[in-house]
Amino acid sequence: MLRKSLLILLVPLLLPLISAAQGPAPKKPAPVTSPPLSVLSIIPAQGEPGTTVTLNGTGFTSGTGVFLGSRQLPATLVGNRLLTVELPDLPPGVYALYLKREDGSTSRAFNFALQPQKPVALSLSPDTVTACSTGREREVVVTGSKFQSGARVFLDGAALTTRFISPTALSFTAPAVAAGLHQVQVKNPSDAGSGVLALFIDAKPEIASVSIGREFVSAYELVLTGKNFQQSSVLVADGKRVATGEQMATERERLIYLGCNQMVYERHPYDPTPKEIRLQVVNPNGEESGLFTISAP
Repeated sequence: MLRKSLLILLVPLLLPLISAAQGPAPKKPAPVTSPPLSVLSIIPAQGEPGTTVTLNGTGFTSGTGVFLGSRQLPATLVGNRLLTVELPDLPPGVYALYLKREDGSTSRAFNFALQPQKPVALSLSPDTVTACSTGREREVVVTGSKFQSGARVFLDGAALTTRFISPTALSFTAPAVAAGLHQVQVKNPSDAGSGVLALFIDAKPEIASVSIGREFVSAYELVLTGKNFQQSSVLVADGKRVATGEQMATERERLIYLGCNQMVYERHPYDPTPKEIRLQVVNPNGEESGLFTISAP
């Protein structure tokens, strides 16, 4: 009993000696902490849907999420200082852009302006419309990209009835406007506009062919086929002007307007011997066709 009591009294005295003999207790490793999550630059600082944005900063990991408002965007980590994202198709406006790491850390929020998506107009088909054409001949297709449902075509600033074909194609009917170059632009419903394309309205007369029509006792017909003939066009035949209208009713030779693609020249020859005849159509605005030569009486 005495022996057991002495042992109990000696244990507290022996423990420090045993610990000293074993050496100091090993230290616990300090916990690993990630660097703070911060954004140093955002390039570009604003953009439209589809634009790639690059964020430069510190504390990025493969699990770091990029948020635009409440929406998380798919992000690509480049090294450990760069994150790239593509802007989504959201309504234009100012959104809070910030990062959130898997450990719950968040960066400061930045105001990011999401701009309206601009349509891209690349070409017109056709890019030239004949002034007197009608129906399907006046239909023009605009080819490009980023066209939204409800996009409109504008001609010289005036909105036209537009048919939406796809995000890459629209069509419209060229209105009756003055000859020359006109500006065509596409605007999405947000009013964001594309660059300008040129549409040419061609009003210059052209003689494509001439054939001999009906023959009479002292006259015959020359049928002129071409484009951009007008009701008040004048035919110059070997230097002689022949016009349409009542003022020419007393003339032996006359010009009959059948439409913008055809006119008839009623000719009274002096003799039936064929000879070369040079024909030219002149419109009221002074535009002239090329000379057309035919062998006829």
